[in-house]
Amino acid sequence: MLDFTAFDFETANKYANSACSLAAVTMNDDDCVRQGYTLIRPPFMVFDPENVAIHGIHPEQVAHKPKFDALWGNIQKHLEGRILVAHYAVFDTRVLRSLLKYYHLEKPQASYACTVEISRRVWPDLPNHKLDTVAGYLGYSFQHHQALDDARACAHIVLKAAEAVGASSMEELLQATHLKLKPL
Repeated sequence: MLDFTAFDFETANKYANSACSLAAVTMNDDDCVRQGYTLIRPPFMVFDPENVAIHGIHPEQVAHKPKFDALWGNIQKHLEGRILVAHYAVFDTRVLRSLLKYYHLEKPQASYACTVEISRRVWPDLPNHKLDTVAGYLGYSFQHHQALDDARACAHIVLKAAEAVGASSMEELLQATHLKLKPL
């Protein structure tokens, strides 16, 4: 069974603990069984104009939103024990680990895979493996750098990659692409 949670963070600036939005999409085979999106007030309200230009989230939109630690109880139950996937997972897992460390929160028992790595193995001839390039190749249109759309696109990549290699589970997909789950 293709059972996984795709997630995506957007950040206010170059610092990993500056998350200003998070989305997660939980899939069981082809079915989206749960999805969520939230704005997050970063610990420091410093927004880099370059980041704002990318994702369109402004300080006033998050000024009265909860900080990550206030949201963690709800978020954790969606990540605990799950296989997580993200596009360029190094970034998103770094953000998550940084937030957990900053707020002294317990890390969930979870492992992760990267859809950049998966897409490189399944579709090696693409000009690059950016999220919009891979999604476009697969005929999936979305609003890039909107966390929920990015998480949905990431989930779509996993489903299409599994289909392309004949995998019916995340384990089979990773085995077919010679990749391994990494601990969070």
